[in-house]
Amino acid sequence: MKLLQLIQSNLQSKRETRIEQSGREATVYLYDIIGEDWFGGVAAKDFVPTLNAMDVDTIHLRINSPGGDVFDGRAMANALRNHKARVVAHIDGQAASAATYVALAADEVEIAEGGFFMIHNAWTMAMGNADDFDKSSALLRKIDASIVADYQRKTGKDAEQIAQWMQDTTWFTAEDALANGFVDRISQGQKAARNHWNLAAYDNAPAALTAAAEPEPEIDRAALERRLSLLERIAP
Repeated sequence: MKLLQLIQSNLQSKRETRIEQSGREATVYLYDIIGEDWFGGVAAKDFVPTLNAMDVDTIHLRINSPGGDVFDGRAMANALRNHKARVVAHIDGQAASAATYVALAADEVEIAEGGFFMIHNAWTMAMGNADDFDKSSALLRKIDASIVADYQRKTGKDAEQIAQWMQDTTWFTAEDALANGFVDRISQGQKAARNHWNLAAYDNAPAALTAAAEPEPEIDRAALERRLSLLERIAP
């Protein structure tokens, strides 16, 4: 149900997924929930073939995501890891849950000042009888173990420590993420992107992330240009 709560809490959040390509470099903006929901989201079935079709030398993966579906996240991470391009992940705001192992599939990971990196045990949604739920539980435990291994490869930390962090739903500041080896550097001079996510569905979420920020005011460019033109005419 927490996945449903995450989706419900972010129905009005600003979502953006786009790709920009210039020469032999591409920038992929992952500013969305991972996994397809009723209101959008980035599904692996769309992300993976699009990524595989990109003939570039460098991919900049820009992330500001509350996470989402564990299976989509793993599929996306595997596609990034197997791509021939050098992949640089930029955590522009939040990398939570499934977004963290998408980020760690990159060759390099950096995080903006004020950004957050959150890890926890895998979630999914299931339906069926007791046997179906037993199978889902067993699968999630296998996924947790594989995620621990991914985090361990990146950080060099003890597997038991990582498993405990996941069990506790741990939020790392940019400085914490760097100190514990989850990222390679903090982006110099880059502040975290404006928060558009409500992450109250997660345990221990920082207060700043439990309610999406107010939307940025829309700018009436035409009105500003008219005002500027008027000021130019009356200037001495």
